[in-house]
Amino acid sequence: MTTDQEALEEIEIQLLVEGVYRHYGYDFRNYALSSLRRRIWNVVRLEQVDTISALQERVLHNPACLERFVLGLTVNVTNMFRDPSFYLAFRKNVIPILRTYPFIRIWHAGCSTGQEVYSMAILLQEEGLYQRCRIYATDMNERVLQEAKSGIFSLKLMQEYTQLYLKAGGKRSFSEYYTAAYDNAIFRSSLRENVVFSQHNLATDGSFNEFNVILCRNVLIYFNRSLQRRVHQLFYDSLCKFGILGLGRQETLKLTAYEKHYAELERGEKLYRRLN
Repeated sequence: MTTDQEALEEIEIQLLVEGVYRHYGYDFRNYALSSLRRRIWNVVRLEQVDTISALQERVLHNPACLERFVLGLTVNVTNMFRDPSFYLAFRKNVIPILRTYPFIRIWHAGCSTGQEVYSMAILLQEEGLYQRCRIYATDMNERVLQEAKSGIFSLKLMQEYTQLYLKAGGKRSFSEYYTAAYDNAIFRSSLRENVVFSQHNLATDGSFNEFNVILCRNVLIYFNRSLQRRVHQLFYDSLCKFGILGLGRQETLKLTAYEKHYAELERGEKLYRRLN
């Protein structure tokens, strides 16, 4: 691709995401360009159009295409007990802190299809804390939120999830938490009793409560520096003093304006405690 073509492509991307923001309110303007470009071209191919400009015309005039576009641009790759050492570190370092609170508010931002929300609900049940918790599970994408609310996942994944659960310090038989039905695993409704699933856009929406724990894992890596700064401000403003922030394996507070306001609880596990 020539320099002129690259410049034209960047203009097309900017016009597309600006149009989507102005017309529908979905804000992708500060997503990392390399990831955004790749995902937009995937949608171009799926829609069987030739250019990003042609995709813009279709998205702006066709709400069904907009839904496919949003689904294509949001990252919905997740697992139950993803990075099991994170959950071990949570049990070891965070659970003793949470035991001191009469009521616990947890925000799971960018929850996608909900596997990590159910993972945390299981962990909290096993530690005897679930009944004094309220988990707010949010995502910008209504379609994936509906999947998360259902608590139904492919039965084929359960063997992998069982191994991750055990590595994460699971204390029971993982099969106790779901019922097999045809090709699906239906998770216990009790795991959803204290979960509120709701739309929230990290790019545009503000704080809506004060939390003891905020988990946002493997989301910030898809944002540019400007949007990352906005989200770190949002999380800092939403955490109570001495609250816990959990990030993804490839994410960090280093070199951010908030690095000095947190202490790392366990080296390498991206669990931080707000200091002031």
